[in-house]
Amino acid sequence: MSSRPELKIDWCTHEAAKYAVENWHYSKRMPKSKLVKVGVWEGKVFTGVVIFGSGACPQIAKPYKLQQTEVAELVRVALKPGHIYETTKCVALAIRLLRRQSPTLRLIVSYADPEQGHHGGIYQGGNWIYSGPTSPTEWFELVATGERIHSHVYKRGQRGRATRDKAAGVIRSVSLVKHKYLMPLDDEMRKKIEPLRKPYPKRVRSVDSDTSAIHAEMGGANPTRTLSDSVASQRGDK
Repeated sequence: MSSRPELKIDWCTHEAAKYAVENWHYSKRMPKSKLVKVGVWEGKVFTGVVIFGSGACPQIAKPYKLQQTEVAELVRVALKPGHIYETTKCVALAIRLLRRQSPTLRLIVSYADPEQGHHGGIYQGGNWIYSGPTSPTEWFELVATGERIHSHVYKRGQRGRATRDKAAGVIRSVSLVKHKYLMPLDDEMRKKIEPLRKPYPKRVRSVDSDTSAIHAEMGGANPTRTLSDSVASQRGDK
């Protein structure tokens, strides 16, 4: 008989997801798009979140000849350091829950960031299709905080803002390339994108905490007992 606590995957509140991201994910920030938040519990202890969204790219579905509503991006996996169950398993179960809620979804896209030393180990473990590095994309980095915002998001509805902010030294342009992974959700989609498969990139350092995996705990990252107990029963806020 296994001595491991029961693994539970269910919807979690925005409050719980935000706590996990700010404490257990290297970005420390919640994404800006509309989100679906799936919580992870080991026993009765809240140990993290898997978050899906529409992503920063408005053309995420176009390369696969799909509708925007048929594609989601895995935007965060933030699990407490020392968690028991494999990250790959938590992600797979979260996708299963998402599919039950959104049966028209056909593809999940996610990225691993080489700048953070990530190569996509959790996706490789889950048999995701690696389609290669992305083309360089422009992001804006806020000089004061280092926060990065996709250029499409920064410019949306505010013509001329980026030019003014660059001139004022508020932002600087950053060109980023990431590893792109695809998870087809039906047989037809798998056949369609399987030809895109490329050899998996290798780990670039001996200790690798993935783009969507667990990241080293920093001061104050452990949840208080009150928060851990309260989020264990929170549901229904997607």
